[in-house]
Amino acid sequence: MPRALLSVSHKAGLVDFARALVGLGWDLVSTGGTARALREAGLAVADVSEVTRFPEMLDGRVKTLHPAVHGGLLARRDLAEHMEAIAAHDIAPIDLVVVNLYPFQETVARTGVTFDEAIEQIDIGGPSMLRSAAKNHAAVTVVVDPADYPRVLDALGADDAPALARLRRALAAKVYAHTAAYDAAIAAWFAGQLAAEDGDAFPERLTLALERAQPLRYGENPDQRAAFYVERPGAGLGALVQRGGKELSFNNLLDLDGALLAVEPFTGGDEACCAIVKHTTPCGLAVGASAREAYEKALAGDPTSAFGSVIAFTTAVDDAAAEALASLFVECIVAPAFSDGAVEILGRKKNLRLLEGRPGPESLAMDLKRVRGGVLVQERQPLPHVDGAWKVVTQRQPTAAELADLRFAWRAVRSVKSNAILLARGGMTVGIGAGQMSRVDAAFMAAHKAREAGHALDGLALASDAFFPFRDGVDQAAGVGVRAIVQPGGSVRDAEVIAAADAHGIAMVFTGQRLFRH
Repeated sequence: MPRALLSVSHKAGLVDFARALVGLGWDLVSTGGTARALREAGLAVADVSEVTRFPEMLDGRVKTLHPAVHGGLLARRDLAEHMEAIAAHDIAPIDLVVVNLYPFQETVARTGVTFDEAIEQIDIGGPSMLRSAAKNHAAVTVVVDPADYPRVLDALGADDAPALARLRRALAAKVYAHTAAYDAAIAAWFAGQLAAEDGDAFPERLTLALERAQPLRYGENPDQRAAFYVERPGAGLGALVQRGGKELSFNNLLDLDGALLAVEPFTGGDEACCAIVKHTTPCGLAVGASAREAYEKALAGDPTSAFGSVIAFTTAVDDAAAEALASLFVECIVAPAFSDGAVEILGRKKNLRLLEGRPGPESLAMDLKRVRGGVLVQERQPLPHVDGAWKVVTQRQPTAAELADLRFAWRAVRSVKSNAILLARGGMTVGIGAGQMSRVDAAFMAAHKAREAGHALDGLALASDAFFPFRDGVDQAAGVGVRAIVQPGGSVRDAEVIAAADAHGIAMVFTGQRLFRH
């Protein structure tokens, strides 16, 4: 009779699967808690110690690491010398392995877990059995995912050897991806432990393991295939719950990330914040007493560009905000929550996608950018400093109202692509110049957008994500009613730039922090 070895941490569906195997004429071998669960369900099962003729030892650390197990898995059925060798040592073949690994990732994700507790959740025997079975997939069926139980049973019950061979190969590939991801999670955890000790955040070898969350209709363009991968279910954007609309696209996900980046500096504040994003960069951003007020102010910043946008909120979208949003064509809206009325109102727009929740925690809190043949890795950009290190460098001090606008503008410019210039007044953007080849061009574009939206060009605050290399940007800003500027400082021509601000009566603040977003 064929033999199956079952040893799992996640026991969902196990008993039904094992019972079906018995019905197909299989003998069962198992370990520890898995064997106990099968016996409690009334199934006959042999302990692995009966196979190895050696007791489990070292608190279960050693139980399947034995030639009686791995010989039964690795012996090639098509080689007489292999079959004679295991027969000489009274080793019977094992034809199916069902293993899922100790919950290492779930363990280290919990708060307060000690180093020793994490170490005990590093599985050794499980990956070894999986790899042995997967290597010999020509004869052994290996299952690492309970979701595969039904199709494995269908294949075992059918008289279709080629189909079973194809399934075994697919399951073997899945095993190696799974064990690689498991080892990558352990390596990342160790790297984090060492970084906490020695301060080196960049290990010598960076191993990434990503799980496909969903296929996408296409990439940035229709002739590019695409998919969305996550570190693990519930990480980052994977934690968001879609409450309406058609499936997300590649560009939707990029813009959602940009929208959440834009509102991040305002999360947890006293006011609601709304960011309207096009091509990962905000075209309007504002704060207000309610979600509706914040949205209406953000929309007023650049109503033309808002068409076909992605919108993010720091607060729940209620019925009033939904009524206002319903008049604009929007691709996606992301918010911590939606009222039932908002879901109903916005649900009338069949193509609008609603994403609820907040991004989930990430294992690797780094920013990765793909380049040909490699990856650039950096720490995530910190939140903008809005106090403390700021230094007024001009003769005129900013007024209290100007300082409030500068603080808003500095937080808002962080998510704008460089070269970035942002004009603000009264807790809203009135003009944004993004991604320009020179800073003076960015200032020109910001002023152009402000004029296009019909904003009065006076009493404006300006934020620049990096220093002004020449005074021309300040001269241009003065011409469109800028009265206060916040910028990092640090140019060799700072004195010239400060002199230009003094000549125009502009108050200027240096933050000492650059917010460059390439």
